[in-house]
Amino acid sequence: MSHEAGTTLSVARYLDCLAADFERLRAAATPAPTAQVPSCPDWTVTDLVRHVGQVYAHKTQAVLAAAPGSEPEWPPKGTSDEEPFALMDRAYAELRTALETREPEAPSGTWYAPDQTVGFWIRRMAQETVIHRIDAELAAGGPISPVPDDLAVDGIDELLKVFTAYAVTEWPDFFREPLAASPGRTYEVRAEAEKGATWRIRTGAEPTFTVEDGAAANSTTDVTLSGMPEALLRDLWNRAGAAETSHVRITGAPEPVEELRACLRISTQ
Repeated sequence: MSHEAGTTLSVARYLDCLAADFERLRAAATPAPTAQVPSCPDWTVTDLVRHVGQVYAHKTQAVLAAAPGSEPEWPPKGTSDEEPFALMDRAYAELRTALETREPEAPSGTWYAPDQTVGFWIRRMAQETVIHRIDAELAAGGPISPVPDDLAVDGIDELLKVFTAYAVTEWPDFFREPLAASPGRTYEVRAEAEKGATWRIRTGAEPTFTVEDGAAANSTTDVTLSGMPEALLRDLWNRAGAAETSHVRITGAPEPVEELRACLRISTQ
């Protein structure tokens, strides 16, 4: 699959993570269908389940259509009327079959122009599912299951490069407000683990948001965020519980920190 060196998981690993997090999501959601989702305040758990089911159904259609440059209709026909848990279960089973029977290099329509393959959706669905199972666990009020370091590092990489840097380039108008007054800033994000990673981000008023792998030698940064991969992933996706102690260390002034967070909020809406 055409993902960045050092952050790519194998197809088998993505699918294993997808399966494990789907089971955790299902287990957390089942007992509390009417609970509010604190990380998605407009949703109940049932709304979350319907959304996940619709996403799975939509991506299955994209994979099976094999039509680069286009995506199926959203939401998929009939999914708004189907019972949410039944929808999610059915759509997950169909998604697994589609992802397991198509080669990762096979063509598929995606919203990310540089990667029009099934492999994009294999990665994306693993990352979509881990974030939404955290949503379900936050709503259930129980412990949050650990996120493996490799999946978390890969998720941070996807968030910064695929979601945010690409979005600023493709849809710059959405980012003009948070970046309009940017004097040009440099950020460093460090995932501290045996197989961790570092990303260097540059912003500007154009608007600009670029991401490079690795720390730059002999260079200053306006803001540094560091921590274990899971803590960083949840922090950057705004999935930290309100009552939890943050395990992300942040150095830098509040204004540039808010600039970065505003860009991430827009790219993940």
